[in-house]
Amino acid sequence: MAEIGILCHVSYTWCMAESSTISMNISLPEPLKRFVDGKVATGMYGSASEFVREAIREKLGRDQARAEASAALTANLIEGLDSGKGRRVTAAYIEHKKRKIRTGAGKSSR
Repeated sequence: MAEIGILCHVSYTWCMAESSTISMNISLPEPLKRFVDGKVATGMYGSASEFVREAIREKLGRDQARAEASAALTANLIEGLDSGKGRRVTAAYIEHKKRKIRTGAGKSSR
């Protein structure tokens, strides 16, 4: 099925703290255009531009959260690597740790 491009006028704000907006035209396949129009028709959004601005802000937020999580994971990995001599991890060691966690969790939930 061929996608049909529909031009949609969009104004967006790069950062919510900025007060200026820049006009931008985007092409949408017909199914996405119908989706946007449906959201606007519900009254949740005043215009297609409003919907697209919110979608972009949500995407920016997800990207920022993903970058922060990646940075935290990297920091934790580096901390672990710098924490001293490693130890061999066996299935028995993992089971011991699980029992210890479960026992500790049971005590704290009472």
